[in-house]
Amino acid sequence: MSTPLRSRLARVVAATAAASLLLPAAAAVAGPRPAPEQHAPGKHPGTYLAASLAGRATLSADFLADGPPSGAQASPANGRQGPWDGQVIPGFSAMVDNHDGTFWAQPDNGFGAKGNSADFLLRSYLVRPHWDTGRRGSGSGEIEVLDVVEYNDRNDVLDFDIVHEGTTDRLLTGADFDIESLVRAADGTFWVGEEFGPFLLHFGADGTLLEAPYEFPDGRSPGNPYLEPGETTNVGSSRGFEAMAGSGRYLYPVVEGALADDADARRRWIYQFDTRRGEYTGRRWAYQTDQVANVIGDAFATGRDSMLLIERDDFEGDQAVTKRVYEIDLGERDRDGYVRKELVVDTLRIDNPRGIDAGEGYGLGDTFSLPVQSFETVLFVDEDTLLIGNDNNYPGNDARVTGTPDDTEMALVDLTRKRVTDDGVTVVGHRGASGYRPEHTLAAYETAINQCADYIEPDVVSTRDGVLVARHENEISGTTDVAAHPEFAGRRTTKTIDGAPVTGWFTEDFTLAELRTLRATERLPQVRPQNTAFDGLYQVPTLDEVLDLARNSRTCDGAPVGVYPETKHPTYFDSVGLSLEEPLVRELRRNGLDHRQAPVIVQSFEVGNLRELDRLTDVRLAQLVSSSGAPYDLVADGDPRTYADLVTRNGLRDIARYADGIGAEKNVLIPRDADGTLGRPSQVIRDAHRAGLDVHAWTFRRENQFLPAEFRSSSDPDEPGDLVGEIRVFLHAGLDGFFSDNPDLGATAAG
Repeated sequence: MSTPLRSRLARVVAATAAASLLLPAAAAVAGPRPAPEQHAPGKHPGTYLAASLAGRATLSADFLADGPPSGAQASPANGRQGPWDGQVIPGFSAMVDNHDGTFWAQPDNGFGAKGNSADFLLRSYLVRPHWDTGRRGSGSGEIEVLDVVEYNDRNDVLDFDIVHEGTTDRLLTGADFDIESLVRAADGTFWVGEEFGPFLLHFGADGTLLEAPYEFPDGRSPGNPYLEPGETTNVGSSRGFEAMAGSGRYLYPVVEGALADDADARRRWIYQFDTRRGEYTGRRWAYQTDQVANVIGDAFATGRDSMLLIERDDFEGDQAVTKRVYEIDLGERDRDGYVRKELVVDTLRIDNPRGIDAGEGYGLGDTFSLPVQSFETVLFVDEDTLLIGNDNNYPGNDARVTGTPDDTEMALVDLTRKRVTDDGVTVVGHRGASGYRPEHTLAAYETAINQCADYIEPDVVSTRDGVLVARHENEISGTTDVAAHPEFAGRRTTKTIDGAPVTGWFTEDFTLAELRTLRATERLPQVRPQNTAFDGLYQVPTLDEVLDLARNSRTCDGAPVGVYPETKHPTYFDSVGLSLEEPLVRELRRNGLDHRQAPVIVQSFEVGNLRELDRLTDVRLAQLVSSSGAPYDLVADGDPRTYADLVTRNGLRDIARYADGIGAEKNVLIPRDADGTLGRPSQVIRDAHRAGLDVHAWTFRRENQFLPAEFRSSSDPDEPGDLVGEIRVFLHAGLDGFFSDNPDLGATAAG
């Protein structure tokens, strides 16, 4: 981005104070900070933002505010069933800082739908978090509820019936509006974004609706009270204005999900609304989510044209993949016309150096994460500190402790700019963190990133319509639930792949849309039964989605996350008219990764396609080498050379003419003796280095059956052994990097 994040954040106070819409920004919550270092425009290639937990406070999920009973129609969950004798506070969907240690915190419509929320009153609560900072004498860690503003239509502004239609106060309920976002004006009034319309609502400081709702110009949702019979809706149910930022005279409401008529299901629109004129300006900006199912959870202005956005998925607990805060600049767009985004914090990986609330639930330990389903609050409380929080969807969410409703959380996150470091060893998440999540899913890749992998590895195959997707093989019966789909039963067939018959279902017989109806499954359920808990959750990702995830992420050392794609069966795919090389290069180019300095290494077991890629792209290339057999393209051409020939001195010199490194099966580098223990290292690492090639090895796995005998923990083949010990032997032999199903253990060995 043209202006560095750090220097933009330093201007938040000034920009907000100058705004006519927003209140002046605050003094520091966590104490005064020194003036930030100024930087020249441009990214910080040598620095990154490191996040650490500075404080946390919670409100019991079972807390009841004063008011009539609520939840008579709410779905029971986690041992709780309504009605409850008071007003439930089901988390906070939006928040405003009062700059005195208190906040106005706004829940949504209550229990998720019109039909079950008629007894839930729409409110904003004045709250004071007593921050537990992990230091002696810090606060209790509780959120204190001080006061309440009740939203109402006592001026009879609305021209449709509401639940409390015949009453004096005309209190608004969750059956009338689904309020989600909140901006306070300089005059103390509140602008609220909601989802049933979707509408923009303008309330007085006392909660009274001041004017008629402003309708969304580009469509209606199924909950809109003005729907005509048979009218087609364009906004998904509960996919309206979940997020809204305010800057100057303008509001920037963001549509949570994709519009129904949008061909790009990853596009989310940001609109501009002029509060002086009371109308939309006609300007809008496109934001692209990391994957189709992701939604926008909140927004917060950091300058006239910049804002924070929460991007999240709908998973919780250990299933969560995306709970992120990005900063965008409306004045900067990428090659595809989307606003550029830069990662501020991945809330699934926040350092917790003082051990705040460690051990009290999932995501509470040396690393803090916010793995809740509905991560829906973000704002700056000072130039270096974010406040994040959740909507807990009471009583349904149980991300922290299974079977117990999630509390409402507020957390302070300190952001510190640090220098990127490099330990000199390349750790590659093999098919992601496939030892912990089903391989080749965004969940596996995100887990690998959070476990400190430097690169993530997608194996690349093609769909029938020429889209590259990540699967270990083009035959997908072992990695998806395709066999459970009767509509695809007729596509089961036998093909010859690299000279061998293979029976099953193949990606090249499916369009991307058809493939999207499938879900990933664990490939080795007998070895990793714990991974089967994630079966049926995740889609097959496209290469574009994997590249987006990587380029929008940072390693534990602060460097951009690299991508290490492998072209699978390129000779076969050429034979069916679905060449892999050109689409691969196009995707790299579209993502700004087709250059020598890009954190990309393309690998293949074949030789010819690497030579072709050497002519098509400047990214680094790696020749894969097995301990037996030969590259299939050489076999098909009648070339007698084997993998053993490729790793001779002359063979390695030849590889150096078109590639930058080799990825060798680990037995090629250190063979095993007859008793299963590691023998003496071969000459391959030394000879490859002399030829100017890097050497990476595959594949390091923690289970005993994959380990040398001296590193096994028992005779149980599936029990974890000493993977760290094995990797260190290879590193001592001069290995430059390695592929591992267990990147966390690989990072430990490399460190």
